Amino acid sequence: MRCCAGCFGDQWLRKEIFRSVETGACSYCATNNVGLLPPEQLAVHFERLINAYRPDPAGRLLVHWFRDDWGLFEHERMDDPRAKDLLAEILDDGDIVRQTFRPAAAGAVDALGDWQKLRDELMYQNRFFPEVKIDFDRLGDLLFHLKISPDEVPSVWYRARIQVRDTPIGAADMGAPPRRTASHGRANPAGIPYLYLGSTLATAVSEIRPHTGEVACVAEFTTPSDLKIVDLRRPKKTVSPFLLSDATEIVRMRSDLPFLERLGEELTRPVLPQAAAIDYTPSQYLCEFIKKRGFDGVVYRSSVSDGINLALFNPSRAQVGNVIQARVTRVSVDVAL
Repeated sequence: MRCCAGCFGDQWLRKEIFRSVETGACSYCATNNVGLLPPEQLAVHFERLINAYRPDPAGRLLVHWFRDDWGLFEHERMDDPRAKDLLAEILDDGDIVRQTFRPAAAGAVDALGDWQKLRDELMYQNRFFPEVKIDFDRLGDLLFHLKISPDEVPSVWYRARIQVRDTPIGAADMGAPPRRTASHGRANPAGIPYLYLGSTLATAVSEIRPHTGEVACVAEFTTPSDLKIVDLRRPKKTVSPFLLSDATEIVRMRSDLPFLERLGEELTRPVLPQAAAIDYTPSQYLCEFIKKRGFDGVVYRSSVSDGINLALFNPSRAQVGNVIQARVTRVSVDVAL
C-alpha cells in the first residue's frame, strides 16, 4: 500500500516529503502518476501532531479534527473510512483511529489577540493607535507560514475598468489610480494606491460590479518570479502543522488560525459602497502591517467569482500588457432570504 501527498492536501508534505519519490497510482485516493510513499514513513510527523490532542470520551475522531483544524484528508475520495485506514497504517495502530479526542488545552498559550475587539476599536474608536493588544512579533512570524511561492499562483493577472467613452482605455491608464484620486480599497487606505488584480478575465470583470450591456477594458499584467506573497485564501490549508517542532507549537498555531482566517474573510466579504471607508479599516490596518514586514502583496478569495485576487502593494511590480474589450452579456444575482 502506498499513499500520495494528495491524500492529505498539506503543502509541506507535498514539497518536502513526497518530492523525488517513485510514482504510480495511489492506493487510497486512486490518483495516477503521483509520488508515493509507504504510510509508515510518515509516522514521526503524525505522532507529533497527535500529541497536540488528548483522549476524551466526549470528543471526536482524529480524522475529524485533522480535517477541520488543518484541512487534511479533504480529497474527494478520502472519506472517513479511507482516512482512518490510512492513519491507522501510518501509526501502525488500528485502535487509535477509532478513539475520540479533543485538542490540548490552549489556556496556557497566550492568545495572539482578539480580532473582534481590534476590529471594533479601529472602526469606531481609535483609528491609528488602538489600545487592544496584539502580539505583532508573533503575527509577523505567522505571516511566513502563510508565504507562498509565486509559482503557486498565476504569473499573468487581469485588471478591468468600465469603458465610459467611445474609445478603449489605453494600457497606460489601466494601472492603479493616482495617489490623489485613490479611494479606500479592501487593502489600501485612501491616497495609497495598490494594484488589484484578478486571476482570470472573468474574475477581474466581476470585481468591478458591471451592469449588463456595459463594456469593460481588461488589461493583462505580468508579475515577477520573486514576489513575496501572503496567502489569505484559507490559512489552515496554507499553514502546515508538520513544519512545527513540537506539540506546544502546534497548539499555539491552532489557537492563532482563527485570527488569520478572519483577516482573509475581511478581504473577501462584500462591502456596501456607502460603508466601505469604515468597514475596510481593519483589513487596511493589517495589510499595512503585512507590507511593513517586507511582503509585496496578499492573495485572497474573490467574493463574486471562483477566481482569486491579488492586492499588490507596489503597483510598479507588475508589467502591463495587452488590453482587450469585453462586453458584459449577463449579470447573475443570488438572493438570500
